[in-house]
Amino acid sequence: MCGPETGGPANGDEYVLDTPTVRSFVARVRETISRASGPEEAVEGLRPVFSELLADEGWLPEKYRSPVPESGMGGGIGQWLLFRSAGRDLSLFALVVPPGAATPVHDHLAWGLVGLYRGEQEETVYDAEGEELAVRVSRTVKRGDFYGLLPPRDDVHRVRTTGPETSVSIHLLANDTGCVWRHSYDPETGAVSPFRSGYANRPCPPDDGR
Repeated sequence: MCGPETGGPANGDEYVLDTPTVRSFVARVRETISRASGPEEAVEGLRPVFSELLADEGWLPEKYRSPVPESGMGGGIGQWLLFRSAGRDLSLFALVVPPGAATPVHDHLAWGLVGLYRGEQEETVYDAEGEELAVRVSRTVKRGDFYGLLPPRDDVHRVRTTGPETSVSIHLLANDTGCVWRHSYDPETGAVSPFRSGYANRPCPPDDGR
């Protein structure tokens, strides 16, 4: 087995944070997905194991709870890769949002789960199906809370840290989220732009000119 933060096994999986907790979590995730008939059933089946990960206070090192001054998302927001599959169809990462900072309005283009590990956030979900960007719901998310993503439903959102503590959310998504081209949205005009958030600790393939 690789040591912490050293990579992955010969099959191409990348365990950036290579610990028994992460390996066990990924194994349980894959087993659940293999039994599911589709994304909706997979999301429901993953809720117990994801809840356990959020409740475990000791598995995520301080490094992956830190803001990133030169963030691709702005505001010191850090996106820290923890694991991604060889096929880039599954990733686990921590999103760190300093007090008062907010992500752009963005989509994910993948199903999965997002939960709060530290701090407090406000999540605003948008309806982006028409020409205008309309707020569907705005809610407070506290430690241990989590929600599912099933595109196109609830896939466009923005999160903002509302408390004095830097917030840390854990994302389990069915793509290589930091490196795929997604979309950001102007909440005033609804204008859509290409968006790639990147990771603080791993490079993405070269920009293809989008």
